[in-house]
Amino acid sequence: MIPTAGVADAHRHLLRALGGLTDADVGAPTALPGWTRGHVLAHVTDAGRALADLVEHAGRGVLIPLYDPATHDRDGIIEATADRTADEHRNALREHSERLEVAWSRVADWDQPVNYRDGKLSSTVFARWREVWIHAVDVGAATPADWPGDFCEHAVDFLKERLPHDAIVTGPPRALAAWLSGRDTGDGLTGDLPELGPWPGGRPRSGDAR
Repeated sequence: MIPTAGVADAHRHLLRALGGLTDADVGAPTALPGWTRGHVLAHVTDAGRALADLVEHAGRGVLIPLYDPATHDRDGIIEATADRTADEHRNALREHSERLEVAWSRVADWDQPVNYRDGKLSSTVFARWREVWIHAVDVGAATPADWPGDFCEHAVDFLKERLPHDAIVTGPPRALAAWLSGRDTGDGLTGDLPELGPWPGGRPRSGDAR
């Protein structure tokens, strides 16, 4: 099942939680190296824009990369928009999230090819699901306790590649998802917790949650 409704719920949760965000809050640091809350919000917002572009082009039979360096400087956009006011962050996040949801509503074939991850349009939905819920923790808009159960199971399945092949770590899906995503220390899990490997598909930049 493609969790478009789950992503919409994540969007709504994040936007509700950001309702009291102030301009001062935007500049507060996060656990992501060198990133303020504004950097994280700028990243989540522009990722929504990039995914919407990808999905809309796919609907026209055109394959584009998620980030085309010739037209979109991913890191430059984040730096340029991190210092938006709280209202500007909320409005931009709402705009691009709604645009992405509309683009998905027009999809007839989730196996349609895209130039992204496993090459299927469905991967854009799962990527956004992870991105919104995980980064909601980074900006203080959620804790892993807020993550839906089906999201936790998906996150564990996606992130288990970070475990060394000989490692055996057990525990509830929520606790495993929080630890594997780097958003919890792993208290309550059973087994010798190893050093986690790279994010699936590589994780060259601190803001990536896909």
